Amino acid sequence: MSKNNFDFNKYKVTNDKKFSLSKHKTKEFDKEVDKKEGEEISLEDIEELSKLQDVLYANNTKSVLIIIQGRDACGKDSTIKHIMSGINPAGVKVTSFKSPTSLELEHDYLWRHYIALPPKGEIGIFNRSHYENVLVTKVHPDYIQTSKTIDKNFWQERYRQIRDFERTLDRIDDPSKNWKFSSSDLKERTHWNEYQKAFEDAIQNTSTKDAPWYVIPADNKWYSRFLIGGIINKELNKLNLKYPDVSDEEKANLQKAKESLLNEE
Repeated sequence: MSKNNFDFNKYKVTNDKKFSLSKHKTKEFDKEVDKKEGEEISLEDIEELSKLQDVLYANNTKSVLIIIQGRDACGKDSTIKHIMSGINPAGVKVTSFKSPTSLELEHDYLWRHYIALPPKGEIGIFNRSHYENVLVTKVHPDYIQTSKTIDKNFWQERYRQIRDFERTLDRIDDPSKNWKFSSSDLKERTHWNEYQKAFEDAIQNTSTKDAPWYVIPADNKWYSRFLIGGIINKELNKLNLKYPDVSDEEKANLQKAKESLLNEE
């Protein structure tokens, strides 16, 4: 199977008001690709991503933000480690968002995400993200420090703020919703149905053409890595980035500099 013929869009969330996570199976994988082939393509994706990062850095006009969002033990950390194994660490930064600090609570809830955005020429990865503010806090609204009434209008306003936030970014959005049993967090598992509904509401209200969600089945790690690597490279290639043009004058100056260095030897 050629990767170029694989339809990654089947995992993209469209603006469907009837979106349901229960329709996305965690053990699903496409029979077009087997494990051996998927793992080989993943290695090719890592190599391609390394080349694309080099062009991104040299072009220095855009930055890329990749968001990995999912429940505990869905494989976020291992996915990031695998997909980014070929990336130059000088040009990428991973930010993990845990419970906000006292300083972060003194600011708007999006503030800590703004300051973690990657500069031009670099890739940023959010391990969890601003979506926590409509996921965990929707299941546990007592976490929110506000004088506003927390009702349907409150959440709709947050969805709008997130859409506005994302519209300001040059980004790749790869939020992956992965469901996998977590033996380390049985207490939160009792809120399973609430989290399921919170994710559905967040995805339905924030997946847009410019910043779509992709729902990734997580139980087969080789397949989820095949999908995520392919999606990242597909979106990066859409940027049509090129190395900066070098003028004839600059080429001449470089040649003189080269000759000067060789003469020193």
